[in-house]
Amino acid sequence: MSANWFDHAIASVAPRIAARRVMARQAFETLTRGYDGAARGRRTEGWRAPGSSADTEIGVAGALLRDRMRDLVRNNPHAAKAVAVLVNNIVGAGIMPRAASGNETLDRKVDALFERWTAECDADGQLDLYGLQTLICREMVEAGEVLVRRRLRRSSDGLPVPLQLQVLEADFLDATRSDAIGAGHIVQGIEFDALGKRRAYWLHSEHPGDAWGMLQGGLGSRPVPATEIAHVYEKQRTQVRGVPWGAPVIRSLRDLDDYEVAELVRKKTEACVTAIVFGDDEAQQGIAPAVVDADGNRVEQFEPGLIAYARGGKDIRFNQPSATGGYGEYKRASLHTISAGFRVPYELLTGDLSQVNYSSIRAGLVEFRRQIDAVQWQLFIPMFCAPVWRWFTEAAWAAGQIPSPIVPVEWSPPKFDAVDPYKDAMADLLAIRSGTMTLAQAIARQGHNPDAVLAEIAATNAKLDALGLVLDSDPRRVTKTGSAQTNDPATDPDADEPADGPSANAETEPAQADQQD
Repeated sequence: MSANWFDHAIASVAPRIAARRVMARQAFETLTRGYDGAARGRRTEGWRAPGSSADTEIGVAGALLRDRMRDLVRNNPHAAKAVAVLVNNIVGAGIMPRAASGNETLDRKVDALFERWTAECDADGQLDLYGLQTLICREMVEAGEVLVRRRLRRSSDGLPVPLQLQVLEADFLDATRSDAIGAGHIVQGIEFDALGKRRAYWLHSEHPGDAWGMLQGGLGSRPVPATEIAHVYEKQRTQVRGVPWGAPVIRSLRDLDDYEVAELVRKKTEACVTAIVFGDDEAQQGIAPAVVDADGNRVEQFEPGLIAYARGGKDIRFNQPSATGGYGEYKRASLHTISAGFRVPYELLTGDLSQVNYSSIRAGLVEFRRQIDAVQWQLFIPMFCAPVWRWFTEAAWAAGQIPSPIVPVEWSPPKFDAVDPYKDAMADLLAIRSGTMTLAQAIARQGHNPDAVLAEIAATNAKLDALGLVLDSDPRRVTKTGSAQTNDPATDPDADEPADGPSANAETEPAQADQQD
């Protein structure tokens, strides 16, 4: 900002004062040119944006958010579907581990032991490990958080490994405990030491909402070492507890419910009276006639399809319900908002594929799958799968079943079903042939153990050779075109050629698919 005439006049007498005036005016102009979102005025009047911490906000609203979200999932089909879609994609059939110590003998032993243990790992005795993954993921999405407690067992219990897992809802955590304790402190039932490391979880012995637990005085709580608990939730800020994933659209879900109920009541009300038969005398007098049904009984309440008669009625007048539009548009717009709040594609939430084609649905799923991939590797595996594997190897080592309490592990999340399986398979083949992906990685992406798959392939090939069978699917004996394999490029021109098929020109297929759609 340039100096004005008054600044120049002051500068001729006191240049330092004039310079300070110009600099102060520049600083003021900078402040007034700040963020529009931080401006104060009529448009932002009533906008409450407290600067409280995440823990403070969750401490006030967390329990109510859980209760309302659970009610919506119980009674609102769209909330139930959103939770199901997220769980099915994050966990699916299960996130499977495989030992990766580099010692093939040890890895096979650990994998076999883990496979036997998964069938007996549920402290309730109903689910296997992958069923528990689904339950835990569902609680994480619906309630915002879930606790998994390690339960060590006696060797006399007859378990493959003396360990089981107990799933506890977030309500077991005593949120009323927030205080200083020794050199540490407690935040909503989670105890931290002086360095900010989790030291214990204060848990109720019974669910606070259970009538039996309340009768038995189950509202008391006691600390459980943090090493015994896996706390699974999404961290959106530096928070110690989670919130339901559908929290941003709880009001939208409720408003949509209310709108549909109001629309249904209006339609029922309009349909209650089909026609009324009026008499001449009553019409001339302008007095409401006595209305009776076909048997002469006075009508005191209406019902759908009713034809009412005024005494001496000769003139019949039909009810004409008003036609109102916009219901479909409003509901579609509301569901778009709800799907955005749950971070689920609209098409997966509603099953409505009327406005998509091959290219658009594939592009929409790419971003969703990237989000699911991040949740699996950055949230669910480190918060649940990794602690469970550590507990398992420690318990197996303590029982003398494996030589070390630490066994490296690799995880295989469930595969994503392809929109076009042929194209995805060809993409994997090209990646393997170009060296950008290994065969083991391709198998793991399908949700299988590469070692087990390769061993099964070797066993199948050996059996085919022993029986003298040659199948068209055996690349050792048959080329891609179905002729006998010679492995000689001079006599086998198809040996190094790309596979023939309808997708030879992959770049043009999406456009062709769009035209077909």
